[in-house]
Amino acid sequence: MNTKYWKDLSRALRNPAYVCFIWFGMTAGISLLETPVRFTAPTLTRPVALDIGRVVFAALNKAELVALLVLLLVVRISGRARELWIQCSALILILLAQSIWLLPQLAARAQQIVAGVEPAPSMLHGTYSVLELLKLLLLLYLGFRSLQATERGHTLQDQ
Repeated sequence: MNTKYWKDLSRALRNPAYVCFIWFGMTAGISLLETPVRFTAPTLTRPVALDIGRVVFAALNKAELVALLVLLLVVRISGRARELWIQCSALILILLAQSIWLLPQLAARAQQIVAGVEPAPSMLHGTYSVLELLKLLLLLYLGFRSLQATERGHTLQDQ
């Protein structure tokens, strides 16, 4: 293979856009498509749907933590850490809030419903949803911003 191919591949692997778009697709697929559709299945009871959701969101959260680490690594390698630190910091805060606070609380509520107890109303689900949408918007912003920087010729060699 020629040198240009390897340079192009190297440049692509150092572009945070690809990590952002893969992470966006994974999260949007679960949060915006799979989850609402699950609750429309006529034979799936609410407790079972919530129990499945608890397991799916725990798995998604682990995948998102890996995506965050990969994104931070790629941003660092790309030489654009200073430029993108605010957006990356916001993603870190959102994911930490979801991982440490919201998902455990929502999982506990789902367990109560599975056990036949209806918990008191709370704003946890709404808070999680707002943070999820904010995270998706940040990923799109970071992705498109990284693509634009590549089109303008920002590479590690230019820094």
